[in-house]
Amino acid sequence: MADGSAPAASGSAAAEIDAFIAGLEGWQRETVARLRAVIHEADPEMVEAFKWGVPVYADHGNVCATGVFSRGVKLNVFKGASLRDPAGLFNAGLEAKTSRAIDIHEGEFPDEPALKGLIEEAVAANR
Repeated sequence: MADGSAPAASGSAAAEIDAFIAGLEGWQRETVARLRAVIHEADPEMVEAFKWGVPVYADHGNVCATGVFSRGVKLNVFKGASLRDPAGLFNAGLEAKTSRAIDIHEGEFPDEPALKGLIEEAVAANR
């Protein structure tokens, strides 16, 4: 999955996410594919969906979603406000009641071990 592909069990959602990623350019394509791979490494049972025009990842409820904007990529963690963030990855949506986000700009990528830990904690919060 290091290439950003999803488990075969994800079905049509995986194909929609594949197409979404393929439609992106340059660093944003690489970043969204890399986020997808890290999310699946953190939780191999993560289920993919394509909702609201973006990839959404769920395990016992929505965990996170990736969005692409003109100047960046955003990883939104649905229950982020209730999670510990010792590495300080959350840098957006800090005023939201339940969610938190990580804005990623060209040339950046969150610390992978910290990101995996955050995703694992988000899945645990759903369970």
